[in-house]
Amino acid sequence: MAKNMVDTKLLGSILIAHLLLYITFRDISVFWYLYSGAMLFLISYTVFLGKSEKHEKLPYLQLLLYGIFSGFLLYIIFRIGNTVLGFLPGGLDNEVARAYRRFSPETFWHYLALVLILIPGEEIFWRSFVQTRLMKRMEAKYAILISAVLNASVYFYCGLKIMVIAAFAGSIFWGLLYAKKRSLPAQILSHLTFDLLLVVFLPIF
Repeated sequence: MAKNMVDTKLLGSILIAHLLLYITFRDISVFWYLYSGAMLFLISYTVFLGKSEKHEKLPYLQLLLYGIFSGFLLYIIFRIGNTVLGFLPGGLDNEVARAYRRFSPETFWHYLALVLILIPGEEIFWRSFVQTRLMKRMEAKYAILISAVLNASVYFYCGLKIMVIAAFAGSIFWGLLYAKKRSLPAQILSHLTFDLLLVVFLPIF
């Protein structure tokens, strides 16, 4: 019976995420300030709601290998996907360039916020909170799909379809990883590896 009841905490968190990201994308000139603040609020919101989920403790070496390898694998998938975009109609390959121009970190504090707030915050909120609550009510495959749709939906406000697609693809990948390992440190390391490759070391544009 309880599984059929509306999860008001989850619903409230999604509404708040949409409101915060709508505000965040209104003015790109202050994007990094607003997005950092939004993620800090969402992290605080999940902590305020109660005890956190128990996560698996992977051996240190396994954690490093799993996190780094999965992040590198997702980067390869995105790189291949970017090549495919060049052969598709709709100008999505041009949107990749616009996304880089609008949202790439430029200053030291941008990189600091990316590593210390945005990457951990996205995994804490979308996987450890949203996906976990969904997984308590349905099969993991449906929870992964729905949480990916919810995650991607907040990027509609940025005005770039490629950001929505990228968020959905990344959420599916990390959702599968989380459902398999239930290790938040592995999630964060995977996300960190991917973002550093995509934005810093080997940008695809």
